[in-house]
Amino acid sequence: MDDKDGDLGVFDPNIPEEGPSAPPPGWLDVIHGYQGHTGGEDDNPLYPPPPAYTPQPELNRNTVVPNVRVATVSEDVARDALLKFVESKWRYSSKPARNLTFKELKPITVYRYRLETYTETRTSAWQFEPYKGQMVDGPQYGMSPPPWDIPLSLPARYTDVVVKARVPHSSFVKLCHKCNGCGRVRCNMCHGRGMKRCTFCHGHGHNHSSNRRCSSCNGRGRKRCVSCHGHGNKTCSVCSGSQNLLHFIELTVTWKNNIADFIPDRQPDFPDKKFEKVTGDPFFVDENVLVYPIQGFPDQEICDVAAKLINEHLNRFSATSRILQQRQTIELVPLTHAHYSYNGKDFSFFVYGVENKVFTSKYPTACTIL
Repeated sequence: MDDKDGDLGVFDPNIPEEGPSAPPPGWLDVIHGYQGHTGGEDDNPLYPPPPAYTPQPELNRNTVVPNVRVATVSEDVARDALLKFVESKWRYSSKPARNLTFKELKPITVYRYRLETYTETRTSAWQFEPYKGQMVDGPQYGMSPPPWDIPLSLPARYTDVVVKARVPHSSFVKLCHKCNGCGRVRCNMCHGRGMKRCTFCHGHGHNHSSNRRCSSCNGRGRKRCVSCHGHGNKTCSVCSGSQNLLHFIELTVTWKNNIADFIPDRQPDFPDKKFEKVTGDPFFVDENVLVYPIQGFPDQEICDVAAKLINEHLNRFSATSRILQQRQTIELVPLTHAHYSYNGKDFSFFVYGVENKVFTSKYPTACTIL
């Protein structure tokens, strides 16, 4: 040790160095029904639902879809939609939209299939809080119920919600693992000495070039540690000085609406991603604990994709979560390809969605700022 280090004071050997921020493996007790916990960080076991919670599909069952008519857009509606679009683009002039001549309004049949699977997932993890005399609901009050036997109120269907709940009878008190029950820990900035060597004069107390007394430390060569205010130790950040921790298992229940959308890509001139921001007419809605592949719909690709997604959701989510409800929807998303002429040249644009949004890759006239 450098002779200068002796001037920094001595540390109290009764104050321990900082321990781990999380309980090490093997530190915590074993709670019946939650033996998957090994302790340590990132210990968050997933509990698949019991077989009684897993719905089983009926074999060879299908769902019939009604026929639907393709919606049409009038010239007035198409023109108004284009004018609204042009107004949102400062580079575009509204004159072409007002004076264009329509040549053809071609409605295009676009179906969007959507499958929603509403699931419940349960995981748990050890948590702790400073023990300050609060009630300890431990094993002495009974055995902890299994994760899926803990009752919780269901949220509104198809809403994403996360709820945390303390597992009954899983609590116990232990000495704080960070300070070993001392309530304070040695300051790691000054190593428990309360003082630090002055960084301006490097502990000499004077300036080498002028041999004047250092103005930062007043010639002492050391300064009070700003981290612990010169005490050499700090209140334990884990137990807040209470010396003990109340440990308990916290159950995390996640309700999630898992959504899969599909629109056949059959319009090379129209970007399919535009459909994501508009709505359609949901002429078919089928809802049950489990839904089944559709049958008799004129678009066979929709039928094939529906069967594929239903099977994928069942296999993916039933292995780790409880499927509470499924809903499949077929929307007719309005799409019209409007062909028109202006100043002797031909142009076109698309009107899409119930909102009558407009997409165009080319517009007749643009204002130019000189």
